[in-house]
Amino acid sequence: MTSLTINDLFSVEGKVVLVTGGSRGIGEMIAAGFLANGAKVYISSRKADVCDATAERLAAEYGGTCISLPADLSTLEGIDTLVERLRAEEATLDVLINNAGASWGASIDDFPEVGWDKVMDTNVKGVFFLTQRLLPLLEAAGTEDDPSRVVNIGSIDGIKTPSFDTWSYGPSKAALHALTRQMGSRLIKRNILVNGIAPGPFPTWMLSTGVGTGGDVEGTDWAAIGKGVPRGRVGTAEDIAGLAIFLCSRAGSFTVGDVITCDGGIVVS
Repeated sequence: MTSLTINDLFSVEGKVVLVTGGSRGIGEMIAAGFLANGAKVYISSRKADVCDATAERLAAEYGGTCISLPADLSTLEGIDTLVERLRAEEATLDVLINNAGASWGASIDDFPEVGWDKVMDTNVKGVFFLTQRLLPLLEAAGTEDDPSRVVNIGSIDGIKTPSFDTWSYGPSKAALHALTRQMGSRLIKRNILVNGIAPGPFPTWMLSTGVGTGGDVEGTDWAAIGKGVPRGRVGTAEDIAGLAIFLCSRAGSFTVGDVITCDGGIVVS
């Protein structure tokens, strides 16, 4: 019998979720959304103290289980460390949110190799090899009726020309979008659904560095930045967490290999 209630369509209760780059910004917003709806959430980020503090705060705020697994996902060593620690805790993984990302700003004349490699290693290589290493856990969780999910967080800068001189960032996200489509086509046969989200401007540390406030998220005039968005504002936690939850719930189980913009209308305008 078909059930079209909100809970049956969108529930993620009891799911085991890993959010990379989950200690701040969009990753933290998505982690909070899953926690608020009854999922068990692991978050990972490079700085252990920040990751630990965020996990403790989110667990207290939402009354759920949020566990910190710090790791540098730009290296295979860091990826293997994270996978080993997660496998020690869980036999299955329902949801992988590949959100960890890096950017680098410099003019085309001065852009360094280290800025190219750091961004590509984190945004593309890291996503591929982390997903590869976690396939056994994802396959163990996925069924024909309820596949496991992978959501890759790309960017509208992988679709349109970026506003800033971040020469490796846009190409890395375009590559991630292509990887999402290829993964989606292959892994569906293994009861793993892969999709992507391409966010626009959100009130994050990364964007604050781009707009000139140097990482001061609280001190950035987000209302002024939002005036340049067709929707008239920057994104919120509800926007990005809601879309991620849709993709990882029953409601999103026929969406495969897509990259959905979450940008207030920037790309279409």
